[in-house]
Amino acid sequence: MSLGEELESEVKSIFNLTWSERDGQKVPESENLRLGNDAVKLEGTVLYADLDASTNLVDEYKPFFAAEIYKSYLHCAAKIIRSEGGAITSYDGDRIMAVYIGDYKNTSAARSALKINYTVNEIINPAIENRYKNNYSINQVVGVDTSPLFISRTGIRGSNDLVWVGRSANYAAKLTALSSAYPSRITESVYKKLHKSAKYSSDGDSMWEKVTWNSMGDMAIYRSTWWWGV
Repeated sequence: MSLGEELESEVKSIFNLTWSERDGQKVPESENLRLGNDAVKLEGTVLYADLDASTNLVDEYKPFFAAEIYKSYLHCAAKIIRSEGGAITSYDGDRIMAVYIGDYKNTSAARSALKINYTVNEIINPAIENRYKNNYSINQVVGVDTSPLFISRTGIRGSNDLVWVGRSANYAAKLTALSSAYPSRITESVYKKLHKSAKYSSDGDSMWEKVTWNSMGDMAIYRSTWWWGV
């Protein structure tokens, strides 16, 4: 069988096989799903954390410096996500994806965003200045959305991963493409389910500003420059 014939057979199989679907009680890992049309369904909140202007970083600075920026940012983001009950689902270059489930998934994810902002401003950037004094500082954006998720395993034997199908996976990633002047962005679906402690400061000030996401059909989202100490 030629490669073309093999691919044609596999594609027909994907479109013709009946899906096996089940509701999930936890965030799945690759080994929990078969490579065929097998899926887990979850109500999940997705967080993406993404470095801004990483192309300029790798173009204008030494490779070891760029690597240190990546490592410090992703390490801190991962630790914060885990501390808030999130499950890290992938690393992709200069960004990290995580999924939160349970009754407090939206508050936990939004709080994670504010904690990542704190860590960048109060821990990582001061460390960069102290070590290199090169005027470089990290800018970044965290995006959060919530929706039903349909999770399947994709790829080939020996090289495969999970694919996360659902609005929240798509929208959370798109939010990170917006300006890093506001490092934390959440959809209105997330905001409406936040505990008041993640909406207002101890003085009663709102930590989130409602704005219109013009490129997404004037959808209402919330942005923030606030941070939450770790």
